[in-house]
Amino acid sequence: MVATVALGLLAARGRGGGGGGLAEWSVGGRSLGTVFIWVLMAGEGYTSFSYLGAAGWGYNYGAPVLYVVAYMSCGYALGYVVGPVLWDYARRHGLVGISDMVAHRYGRPWLGAAVAVLATVFLLPYIQLQITGMGVVVTTVTYGAVSPNGAYFLAFAVTTGFVVVSGLRGSAWVSVLKDVMVIGTLGFLAVYVPFHYFGGYGELFDRLVAEKPTWLTLPGHGGGASGGGRGELGVGWFVSTSLLNALTVVVFPTTVAGYLGARSADTLRRNAVLLPAYNVLLFVPMLLGMAALFVVPGLTGAGSNLALFELVVDSLPAWAVGVIGVAAALSSIVPMAVFMLVIGTMWGRSVLSLVPRWSAGERQVLASRVVVVAAGSIALVMTYVAPNTLVRLSLVSYEGMAQLLPMLLLGLVWRGLTVAGAVSGLSVGVAVVCGLVFTGHDPVWGVNAGMVALLLNLAVTLGVSWSAAGRRGAAGADGDGRPDAEVLARDPLEDRDPSGGPPPLVGGPG
Repeated sequence: MVATVALGLLAARGRGGGGGGLAEWSVGGRSLGTVFIWVLMAGEGYTSFSYLGAAGWGYNYGAPVLYVVAYMSCGYALGYVVGPVLWDYARRHGLVGISDMVAHRYGRPWLGAAVAVLATVFLLPYIQLQITGMGVVVTTVTYGAVSPNGAYFLAFAVTTGFVVVSGLRGSAWVSVLKDVMVIGTLGFLAVYVPFHYFGGYGELFDRLVAEKPTWLTLPGHGGGASGGGRGELGVGWFVSTSLLNALTVVVFPTTVAGYLGARSADTLRRNAVLLPAYNVLLFVPMLLGMAALFVVPGLTGAGSNLALFELVVDSLPAWAVGVIGVAAALSSIVPMAVFMLVIGTMWGRSVLSLVPRWSAGERQVLASRVVVVAAGSIALVMTYVAPNTLVRLSLVSYEGMAQLLPMLLLGLVWRGLTVAGAVSGLSVGVAVVCGLVFTGHDPVWGVNAGMVALLLNLAVTLGVSWSAAGRRGAAGADGDGRPDAEVLARDPLEDRDPSGGPPPLVGGPG
């Protein structure tokens, strides 16, 4: 933890302590190279879920957990195209996040503020879950010597400390330490556990095939309509969830923060090529969760999330348990840092900026930092006093964030999408996904509820926009007189000179 804080604070050295404005603090001055962008964005794939949730899903259900590898790999492929487009749009217009992009695209600051508030509702549960995840990990690997409440506060204090000072650059530096430890520990466990407990992978899979065959095929153990658990986790659910999450991850606020921190569009393209290789490690906690079925049978409820750590504590010396515990703790801290940073940036730029005294310069950065502390504090307090409230919200977090897809991505490539269409579609999509999830209808007809809501969202968005275009003419349905080049996104490849050099910077700070 000391090394984490030190790295995070050192990241601001030579940068005026983050005094280079909001672009320096929130997107690293748009100057991060391939290595930093790689570890920063890879960090989002290795949260406390990797050590807890993935192993728990493997333990409880088996094969359905592979959707994580599927959607992340597909999302990286989509990011090869989408990332450079968003990067170029934000760079040309001096934007620092998705709420900023929405406000600029539609020329409505209030719409950017509304998106910031909605995204905050969907991001706060992730902060709370990372705090909870770190508490569980630290308590387990210290054999109960550190209480969960103490670990919760440690997670909040460490993360807030370096985010407030160093912003995105600090998160990237800490990601390097985290990734070294994650790769080392998961690589070790991938070899150690199967050979220590079973004599090798052959023997482990022989036992799985012979004794736990339902864990190896869809819909997995307990994943069928008659099996309780998660409802129908069959092929329809797997495909729709993988597709929905792959689409969503490219516009997720934390992913976009990584895009906008890149030095160039080519950095993002190289990153998209390299990132899927990192997903190979995700198979480790999934597989070891299934291995735990034979070593620590009978884990139920939230206890199944400790499947991997039960193996670690059971078989390794204390110092090794500590090293693996630190890797898992950092896997909570790094994504939590980016979540807090993104919330602070959105509020500082899109919400508080509507107040004249907070609208410019260092005041905007200060406002963003205050929001970072406030967001982390809210999640921390809720972790103590009402742990299940935000956890329930987390059920709709990803599927709810997916409803921003038409407003953001479609709006950046199609001039005919109107404010009324975007708002109507978003409202319908969020209402439908919340209704389905909170009434226990996810999946619905074997399909991810978020995908059903997104299709309705898209239908309403298109219908309202076409109706407005028919009444007023497609070129000016919203009375926006700006040229297409100002409003719409483009692929930065279009701006390359014949020698293959990068496009020039056209306007915007940073």
